[in-house]
Amino acid sequence: MNPFVYRNPTKLIFGKGQLSQLKDELNRFGKNVLLVYGGGSIKRNGLYDEVMSILNETGSNVSELAGVEPNPRLSTVKKGVHICHQENIDFILAVGGGSVIDCSKAIAAGAKFDGDPWEFISGKAQVEAALPFGTVLTLAATGSEMNPGSVITNWETNEKYGWGSPHTYPKFSILDPVYTFSVPKNHTIYGIVDMMSHVFEQYFHHVPNTPLQDRMCESILKTVMEVAPKLIEDLENYEYRETILYNGTIALNGTLSMGIRGDWATHNIEHAVSAVYDIPHAGGLAILFPNWMKYTLDENVGRFKQLAIRVFDVDPNLGSDREIALAGIEKLRKFWTILGAPSRLKDYDIDDSKLDLIADRAMAKGEFGNFKKLNRDDVMEILRMSL
Repeated sequence: MNPFVYRNPTKLIFGKGQLSQLKDELNRFGKNVLLVYGGGSIKRNGLYDEVMSILNETGSNVSELAGVEPNPRLSTVKKGVHICHQENIDFILAVGGGSVIDCSKAIAAGAKFDGDPWEFISGKAQVEAALPFGTVLTLAATGSEMNPGSVITNWETNEKYGWGSPHTYPKFSILDPVYTFSVPKNHTIYGIVDMMSHVFEQYFHHVPNTPLQDRMCESILKTVMEVAPKLIEDLENYEYRETILYNGTIALNGTLSMGIRGDWATHNIEHAVSAVYDIPHAGGLAILFPNWMKYTLDENVGRFKQLAIRVFDVDPNLGSDREIALAGIEKLRKFWTILGAPSRLKDYDIDDSKLDLIADRAMAKGEFGNFKKLNRDDVMEILRMSL
């Protein structure tokens, strides 16, 4: 494996009733708080009232930014930065899923940045500081609650980029599985696809001697695949929600990537798709990932074979290494389809009319991918395979 340094400063507060710790956490910061949330589900399930009650107990002066989009937009980030400046915000509290947290990271950095936040989001500038922020998570999916990464869309230019900084780790994240009970079936499915995709991005690499990393990845995938079908049929089952929530966090908090460098090409292509069409991120991943796998199979057939046997229980005597590997990819596609995830771009009414634009967006920073370096022709072929 490669040499590495691991550091994760986020305090993870996990389990039933752990919102009670929010008051003590807030008392470590200033009184001017920006509360960031999404479309209003936290008001329907009562979480908003609980959080506001705690904020009032701490004597916080609360400003609010509601309506964060599923693919959070630069315009919303700028609204949050404006509030931070206008209200002299000391601390940001993100209550919601990964999109709310991603937006809050950009606001936290933007509040300390002299310029347009798009400069650091697009990689043209570096983040040197950020306001402190914490999270109360309501959706198992992105892992943003315990990492420094964020994805923001500039809808005016149809660009969408992932970015991150050592300054944008949450100070704390509170994860109570009960607050994921109200997540509807389709978004529960998207979350499952998202966390599995994060594991795949880290599983496919060419670094030698990574038996523990491989087994950790495989363990998460097996656990999610065991529990996910049960959860889809019993959305308010605490044990199922708890297991999926924890897997989503571990899938992208740096644990799996110690000593390796993952691929991340499929995420880059999906960001380009959803920058143009504004589809759900994980819906795009469900469509693209099996096709990326088929396209890159010959880069390391043995790794795909290992995945097929260890995770998808493909018979090791089925045939050639390539046949075993392809059987594993087909089992992944079938699993996601049975759950209810989309399998073709046409499921979102996407045809070939804007494939060139999507490819242009994907190639904005040049060739990409660490498992297989992709050029524009490669991207176009994967997109055609996905129609």
